[in-house]
Amino acid sequence: MKRFTSKLFALLASSTLLLSPLLQANQAQAKQTELTLMLDWFVNPNHGPIVIAQERGLFEAQGLKVTIQEPADPSVPAKLVAANKIDLAVSYQPTLTIDVAAGLPLIRSGTLISTPLNTLMVIDNGKINSVADLKGKKVGIAIAGNEEATIGTMLRSAGLQFSDVEIINVGWALSSSVASGKVDAIWGGLRNFETNQLALEGFKAKAFFPEEHGVPAYDELVFVANANSYDAEALKRFNSAIELATQYIVNHPDQAWKEFIAYNPDTLDNELNRRAWEDTLTRFALRPAAVDRQRYDNYAEFMFENKIINSVPNSAKYLPTF
Repeated sequence: MKRFTSKLFALLASSTLLLSPLLQANQAQAKQTELTLMLDWFVNPNHGPIVIAQERGLFEAQGLKVTIQEPADPSVPAKLVAANKIDLAVSYQPTLTIDVAAGLPLIRSGTLISTPLNTLMVIDNGKINSVADLKGKKVGIAIAGNEEATIGTMLRSAGLQFSDVEIINVGWALSSSVASGKVDAIWGGLRNFETNQLALEGFKAKAFFPEEHGVPAYDELVFVANANSYDAEALKRFNSAIELATQYIVNHPDQAWKEFIAYNPDTLDNELNRRAWEDTLTRFALRPAAVDRQRYDNYAEFMFENKIINSVPNSAKYLPTF
């Protein structure tokens, strides 16, 4: 009887071990959390870690099912998060600060690109060699907003005033407007895209970086969630997947590029994106969950001093840690 009982226990134990991985897989699937993520624009190399996390199953491994959406209107993703229409959106630190100061219920849940990408850009033809050389020149912008604060600060660092330049709204034709001579400089040209776009068109660009001319450094792209309804555990797992994807990109940039363009070869596999990919590698946040609160406070103070916002938001409220 004892031998029979021992064999029975052994058989049951063996069966449990065999079924354990299957049971764990079923449990993980049952616990899978669905998240909707809206990008700031159409998919491009700036979104590398998001695409790689999706393509390599890193979200799934964290128990997440992430649906990636591209916005029809780039101005709405964060607003949709605030209205609880979607779970996450890719936004910008300056935009997040403006939104929070205006009362939108948003938090920064992670960082995608941890350095500024924006520049004040000219054609490198010997005519404009410094910010001071912009006196009396035309500067093209895509969207009117905080250019008096940002461009104005850069100009003041060179002894000029905002009134020393003429601002012209050129829409999204930034590269073509400076290449054609319609304007002498553009504000909003990204150091990883417009520089390469101009190069492909036969022009060498020269970029003046805002963080080197008086504008506080900031995170270019961040993830935002609803302050009243965010799932802290899900966001923690989301950041883990993004971090693993970023590590993979940094360690295997060429292979990661191939996996990135496989997401949508028709739109991603081109020379501009290939060059932009290489120039974006050093910009990705290696620790997406980490946040420098003082950095956010410094930029918020800058925006307040330049009358972009009416009050400085409490960073403790919109910068939670996970």
